[in-house]
Amino acid sequence: MSNTYTQIHLQLIFGVKYREALIDPNWETELHKYISQIIMKRNHKLLIINGVEDHLHALIGYRPSNPLPDLMEEIKADSSKWINKRGFTKSKFHWQGGYGAFSYSKSDLMNVIKYIQNQKEHHKKISFVEEYQKFLQLFEVDFDERYIFKQPISIFDDKLFGR
Repeated sequence: MSNTYTQIHLQLIFGVKYREALIDPNWETELHKYISQIIMKRNHKLLIINGVEDHLHALIGYRPSNPLPDLMEEIKADSSKWINKRGFTKSKFHWQGGYGAFSYSKSDLMNVIKYIQNQKEHHKKISFVEEYQKFLQLFEVDFDERYIFKQPISIFDDKLFGR
């Protein structure tokens, strides 16, 4: 659309199903490149992508002509297929349902970029769940802890057997 101008920066955060540590350092750079291509193909601007074994962060210049839910669906579906086709994991790879998207002003971008660059160091001190809850609190997003992440059900779960 002509005469439409925006400057929207979003940090996208999404995790591996059950927060399993499945993203291996041996192929994580390839994964980042693959997801980068999806983002740029949809005409968004990728500023940085990084993460750890159980989740990723991407900072993008967002184009509102392309709905965010569609972008996230494509990122997660296509990258899961890509990972599974290459046999990078022993079991079938899935991303967790849902995602976080947090907006920033241009003056915040360098701090966000540094934060995303330092994910490996950062997560030596804090878990993904703790980090995600802090984002939700910081951005004043109402949430119910029961629905942030789905836990795998274990047949050895004491609650299952009434212990």
